[in-house]
Amino acid sequence: MSARAIGFYALLIVLFTVADQVVKEVVETMMPLHERIELLPFLSLLHSRNTGIAFSMFSGMSDMALSLVMAGVILFIGYLALRTGAAQTWARLGFALILGGAFGNLIDRLTNGFVTDYIYFHTPVWSFAIFNLADVFITIGAGLVILDEFLDWRRGRSGGETHAD
Repeated sequence: MSARAIGFYALLIVLFTVADQVVKEVVETMMPLHERIELLPFLSLLHSRNTGIAFSMFSGMSDMALSLVMAGVILFIGYLALRTGAAQTWARLGFALILGGAFGNLIDRLTNGFVTDYIYFHTPVWSFAIFNLADVFITIGAGLVILDEFLDWRRGRSGGETHAD
């Protein structure tokens, strides 16, 4: 990846991280813990704290251990991002989203010992995990990386290339 591309995607990562942190700060200062604000019949804002990683996994691990796991994942994703080709714009955007979200959650973990969550999908008989903007960035980013891989695969098939996977 060229230095210019690295600079551009680094700027995106910073913007995604800052957006996540600003929204979390608003939730932390404006909503008491466990307060719920109904937005739609299936969507609420619910101020909560996650002491684990995704969906409260590993909530029994120490803050330092979780932070080290998250830092390792960030380094691995960064390595993958640097290996993308110039034509892989969806993957590059996806990796920037993933890294921005991961940094946002890592900042929470290091400064607070937990991650602030607030988006809550639910019905009267079912509820989904509570999550945050960083988690949305990570999920969309992963989808974009997968989409780019699929598009590359399709282009390879239509071009007559064979892949020995």
